[in-house]
Amino acid sequence: MPPSALLSLRDIAISFGDFKALQAIQADFHAGEIHALLGENGAGKSTLIKVITGVYQPDEGQLFLDGQAYRAGGSAEAQALGISTVYQEVNLIPTLTVAQNLSLGRQPTRFGLVRWGAAQRQARALLARLELEIDVNRPLGSYSIAIQQLVAIARALALDAKVLILDEPTASLDGHEVEVLFGLLRQLRAQGMAIVFVTHFLDQVYALCDRITVLRNGRLVTSAPIAELPRLKLVEQMLGRQLAPSDSPTQDTARQSDKQQHPLLLEVDRLGRKRMLEPLSFSLRQGETLGLAGLLGSGRTETVKLLFGAERADSGQLRLAGAPCTIHNPRQAIRQGLGFCPEDRKREGLVLELSVRENLILALQAKRGWRKPIPEAQQQQLADEMIRALGIATPDAEKPVGQLSGGNQQKVILGRWLIAQPRLLILDEPTRGIDVGAHAEIVALIRRLCAEGMSLLVVSSELDEVVVFSDRIMVMRDRFKAAELTAPLHPNDIIKAIAS
Repeated sequence: MPPSALLSLRDIAISFGDFKALQAIQADFHAGEIHALLGENGAGKSTLIKVITGVYQPDEGQLFLDGQAYRAGGSAEAQALGISTVYQEVNLIPTLTVAQNLSLGRQPTRFGLVRWGAAQRQARALLARLELEIDVNRPLGSYSIAIQQLVAIARALALDAKVLILDEPTASLDGHEVEVLFGLLRQLRAQGMAIVFVTHFLDQVYALCDRITVLRNGRLVTSAPIAELPRLKLVEQMLGRQLAPSDSPTQDTARQSDKQQHPLLLEVDRLGRKRMLEPLSFSLRQGETLGLAGLLGSGRTETVKLLFGAERADSGQLRLAGAPCTIHNPRQAIRQGLGFCPEDRKREGLVLELSVRENLILALQAKRGWRKPIPEAQQQQLADEMIRALGIATPDAEKPVGQLSGGNQQKVILGRWLIAQPRLLILDEPTRGIDVGAHAEIVALIRRLCAEGMSLLVVSSELDEVVVFSDRIMVMRDRFKAAELTAPLHPNDIIKAIAS
């Protein structure tokens, strides 16, 4: 263990049942260093943080703080040892005032009574370090998420931490707030604090950090000084894919050239939302498939949610088939002929307690309006037809959809929109979390829809997959549009655009 390592992990492993969440993780976090912890979905970043802070106990391995082995019994013990964590989801109490949150558990007292005047003065002094001037007597919940995030960081700094772990601290901050935070982190680094910085924004990594550790599928991929990891190499490490010989593009230009003659279906002009997505513009023709590629957190899901009205845009204009279009919520999107299969099918795509039939007809019913209920006989007919067409493995249409496999649940969501016959179908990671056989069937269905002329907007992390069914690819990076690629398409071009 290097003498300058303030926090060290040796052969950390933890499993949940048969799932190996972390395997033989080795890492050193040095005093006076900002250390980026990177990885895609499921890489193990959150699990590792919870092991460091005592929320989870490792099955194997040891943790060292200041050269001494430790094992915290929870976050409170970790804080007492000098390890403080600020999570992306603010874990303070919104009904208490800012001052009460900042002094919670360590209020200044006199004769057994809390000195609230002193607590308020301490709160203002803490916030001043972040150049934040707000009324500390207002409830925390009355402020924006960005303000709440800064208050959470201020509280962590008040605990005299040796190690500060920041989990996506800039996700809700605007440009000025990010610069203020970075200025503070640089000060803390100069004072000898070890800072673990979890983020998806590569520009911020290279602007701030000294060292990078990359996890993938619960394993350590690399841990090195930032000078040894140029952007292209870092992206390759995160994706688990090196640049391949580029003389064999996976698609020729013939199909794309033909579709350039099709009329425009969707025109997006500077769609965006502050702290979520930089304004971006793109278009989509009838019968065309536009792929959205990029690392996790690049803005792909935010783009499609704003387009479908699942999140409210604060800038931008839409045109559908040449006519101005307003979409403020999913109901308006459905009535305009848009369909959306979300990435998190269990939480956002399905009503798990309802039957396969009831889930399949939801979009058509929403399109018609709830005052015009679909007769049950028609529901049954539509459900049976879609079960046969998509090969949904269920004994009948009345089985609760929550009891189906992941692949069959995904087929139910796709079937729902095929019944509703949208003009534009948006698919967010349609093949994530399903077995190999179902994966192949879903890809085949996407290709069939392309061939039949449906317009598709598809988010995918699978580079080989997205180049196969896309006519064009929009590459996202750090919440903005980094590039738009046209045929011939090759995964190499996506990797280079992400890293540029």
